[in-house]
Amino acid sequence: MQIANCEFPDDLWYHVEHQVWARPQADGSVVVGITALGLKLAGDLYMCRPKGVGSLVEQGRGVAVVELAKAIVSVKSPVAGTVLEVNARLAGDPQLVQRDPYGDGWLVRIAPRDWAGDAAALVHGDAVAPAMRHHAWLHQLE
Repeated sequence: MQIANCEFPDDLWYHVEHQVWARPQADGSVVVGITALGLKLAGDLYMCRPKGVGSLVEQGRGVAVVELAKAIVSVKSPVAGTVLEVNARLAGDPQLVQRDPYGDGWLVRIAPRDWAGDAAALVHGDAVAPAMRHHAWLHQLE
């Protein structure tokens, strides 16, 4: 679906306030990234440094740091758990996050501590469109 000229794939779970997404994997892990709307709001991204493998993260707390044109921002995690894998391609090409936010621009893969509990705080399916439209409206994008 498209909102404010930003794509939102149907298979993802979204933390609207923090503009991050979660994609559950067959092995029980969860891949995490930044939404296209979050990137549009942030502007140009110059550096992306995810937390390292083995790091413990909490839902709504930092999972990565990004450097933007005018700020350094903490990217919040949509799930709590342990970082299993970091997207190594971001070290040499941080703009990959902006070019392909739902594909090659993912940040980390996490072993969630309580997927069911975390998923209750995320939006999915039919709830995504109205939530993202409202968020875009709040930021005067729609």
